[in-house]
Amino acid sequence: MNLPIVGVVASGTESNEPEHGRKAQEIGEWLASEGVHLLTGGGGGLMMAVSRAFYEQPNRRGLVIGILPCVKDDPKTPKKNYPNKWVEIPIYTHLPLSGPEGGELLSRNHINVLTSQVIIALAGGEGTLSEVKLAVTYKRPVVAYVDSPADIPGLPNGIPICQQIGAVQRFVRVKLRTSRPGST
Repeated sequence: MNLPIVGVVASGTESNEPEHGRKAQEIGEWLASEGVHLLTGGGGGLMMAVSRAFYEQPNRRGLVIGILPCVKDDPKTPKKNYPNKWVEIPIYTHLPLSGPEGGELLSRNHINVLTSQVIIALAGGEGTLSEVKLAVTYKRPVVAYVDSPADIPGLPNGIPICQQIGAVQRFVRVKLRTSRPGST
């Protein structure tokens, strides 16, 4: 299916904040109704929550894509708990780095960002931050769906912060109209 790809970058660990889980669910449900593919890092936590919400929507057209890291020193084996069970197209990589090393060349984060026409950042730590920074570097439109910049510590200045789903929807729709796959 020739549908746009929207990347959602988020924490790979369980969040203790119910609000973060609610935002992931809202994004997943909404994106499923938009006629796009969802791309995540394929792991747990908020990545899994958004994948599940997307996957479970009736009549969706898009698929859940997961770009998977491998075990360090074993490029044939994905890291433990990857992919989550809602990933329909797992893309196995030889790239082991993540978290604080997410901006390094041996991180799958480059693929996540370069494959997506638009990036939505949910709450997260160093890995999420590295993907936001890569989106800036690669000139990919990125929006943060968080309550405050503290939900992504170190969030670069200039990244739009949306506290309401409607603002995220407007941002994504505008950017999808003006971007094409492979454009910068």
